[in-house]
Amino acid sequence: MPKTAANDAVTAGSAAENESRETRQGVLLAITGPGKGKTTSAFGCALRAHGHGFSIAIVQFMKGRIYGELDTLRSLPRVEVWQFGRVAFVDPKNPDPKDRELARQGMDKAWEIVRGGKHDLLILDEINVVADFGLIPVEEVLELAKARPRWMDMIWTGRNAPAAMVELADTVSEVREIKHHYRKGIESRAGMEY
Repeated sequence: MPKTAANDAVTAGSAAENESRETRQGVLLAITGPGKGKTTSAFGCALRAHGHGFSIAIVQFMKGRIYGELDTLRSLPRVEVWQFGRVAFVDPKNPDPKDRELARQGMDKAWEIVRGGKHDLLILDEINVVADFGLIPVEEVLELAKARPRWMDMIWTGRNAPAAMVELADTVSEVREIKHHYRKGIESRAGMEY
């Protein structure tokens, strides 16, 4: 069979699937910026990891309602999802005590996941905002990332990633808005926004 890019991709995929935790180096990815799609990008990474047989944990901060993609992810084997947030927006200048409490509970769950070592990928959705708003100290988020098993991948999402988090991350992607349908008067709807 002639060698092609498709063959190389299949071979690379097989190698990744056969790579053991002992030899795998985890990646810390930060997805930030003012544009739409940070959580969606992280969930795409979760699907990719799932396709390779990895176990995924998702801790969602500052979000309390059910989203279509969460129902799908929850239906998959080897995927666990926890939400720690209210349906209301968080006031960055004067957060409700309940928001602080929920952020603490989410961070405690993240520590439990890191210490448990059961998952291959841990997504901390909106952790950048949690740290930016001071609901959890930036230093603790950095400690958590450094404490994870060597083989565990971790993804941080949310606007305004603090500089220290950007510095520590292995890969940083910024999502910026060029256009948004809200500006055309098109409201959010099931299947596109939630």
